[in-house]
Amino acid sequence: MSYPEEMRKSIEKVEETRDERLGLEINRMSLEEREEILKKFHPDYRPEAKREIGIGPNKGDLAPNEVVDLLESYPIVDPEEVDLSQVDYDVSLLIIGGGGAGTVAALWAHYSGLPVEEILISTKLRHGDSNSIMAQGGIQAADKPDDSPVLHYLDVMGGGHFANKPELVRELVLNAPSILKWHEDLGVMYDKDEDGNMLTLPGGGTCRNRLHSAKDYTGMEIMRVIRDEARNLGIEVLEFSPAVELLTDNGRVTGALLWNMETNQYYVIRAKAVILATGGFGRLHIQGYPTTNHYGATADGLVMAYRVGARLRDMDSVQYHPTGAAYPEQIVGLLVTEKVRGLGAQPVNREGEAFVHPLEPRDVEAAAIIRECYERRLGIETPTGMVGVWLDTPMIEEIHGKGTIESKLSAMYRMYSRFGIDMTQDPILVFPTLHYQNGGVEIDEKARVLGESGVIDGLFAAGEVTGGVHGKNRLMGNSLLDYNVFGKIAGESAAKYCKSNGKGRLTLDHVIRYMEALKKMGVPENRKSPLILPDYRGKKVLMRTLDLF
Repeated sequence: MSYPEEMRKSIEKVEETRDERLGLEINRMSLEEREEILKKFHPDYRPEAKREIGIGPNKGDLAPNEVVDLLESYPIVDPEEVDLSQVDYDVSLLIIGGGGAGTVAALWAHYSGLPVEEILISTKLRHGDSNSIMAQGGIQAADKPDDSPVLHYLDVMGGGHFANKPELVRELVLNAPSILKWHEDLGVMYDKDEDGNMLTLPGGGTCRNRLHSAKDYTGMEIMRVIRDEARNLGIEVLEFSPAVELLTDNGRVTGALLWNMETNQYYVIRAKAVILATGGFGRLHIQGYPTTNHYGATADGLVMAYRVGARLRDMDSVQYHPTGAAYPEQIVGLLVTEKVRGLGAQPVNREGEAFVHPLEPRDVEAAAIIRECYERRLGIETPTGMVGVWLDTPMIEEIHGKGTIESKLSAMYRMYSRFGIDMTQDPILVFPTLHYQNGGVEIDEKARVLGESGVIDGLFAAGEVTGGVHGKNRLMGNSLLDYNVFGKIAGESAAKYCKSNGKGRLTLDHVIRYMEALKKMGVPENRKSPLILPDYRGKKVLMRTLDLF
């Protein structure tokens, strides 16, 4: 496929300016400049894209329209027609979600003393099908002599616009080095030098090089190892069986109702404790953006937790990764890892001009690219009308030597080679893509889910479904760290809870009350959630041009 002639003309300008840009020092923006560009160009600041939640603990708070639609929806099951007297699985711990957070939680619950036969993972797709396995760039950990958890903490807080929950950030950074040690003990193959020392790279918004990676397959490598550990231990996994409602006993969570996507039958699960590890909302395509997310990322955990009274936080904030693929059409929205910029590739416009520091925080970098395309009109248009900027990947070979891209960015190189694009010779076209759910279910430092009156007994959460760790913007490498740290904490906390608590009744009383509140609001009864899977039939979801200005 390669590039059409019109795009090739712009590439010639990129090549003409490359030598000059190699020696160019691009200044980072001041805090004032960052705030100014965010307010004017970042999608989060478009008031028409959000509205107030009309029901529940977060009534009156702003969230994306797509999320509010799900929260203000009726259940997909009729509580009056569900027979909860027939229990299909009776366990101590149910973990909803089979990605990174759920798998790590299961492992640490077992390490904390729960027998494997008392642990059950239910997952929407196959075990491991998740954003966790798709992550590329790396995982942050302050484990070098010139670094410290304190510096990591300051970077996380600053990147999150100081909206983060401090006690969660503290747990994140303090646990990071031990998580890497655990990974190494299990067999994760991180990149190392000839002497066996961990290699580290910079990330956007960080003051030190603390990004540890396994080429650009980091998420896949970690998931490979922790999934193998779970399988070797014999932890049971119900695949293609997403949860559709939690079950409660006077406010305490006591199990869940699952739906088998292959047989169309319901499973009733009774458990002493439940861990939510359902991931984010990327497949809602907030504001019509394409997404990097896997097909199961439809905010199911938010819906179920909210119906039992969980508080949400930072739901007005969405992360758009600055570099999603913008050409060719077949891969629009897929992630171009930040590691590409960490190795030296510069974002440049159609005239070959560098217009932003390559490693600004993600929200700032994304806003700068949107400004370049839509206000300055210096983006490059594809034959289908998508607009983007160049990421000058051949610079990586100029800086680090020939073969660097193939050795350190194997996944990226392969993705583009399939379409006749050699990123060692030509730049690649990028534009911001929906990437991460910054906010979510509020938890405390023990991964216990919080409601209006405090801890919701029996309910824990970890990973992207939660909010508070990243504030209003997540830094690169902290998502893999997040699910490992809080998956571990959730597993340990749930195991301790199970040892001192029995099992309760199974009811959908909370759902009935929620339905009554929806009826009083006048919500149409044909609006249902959770969504389970995105529906692309007859819809133009992936917009080629965005109505921004």
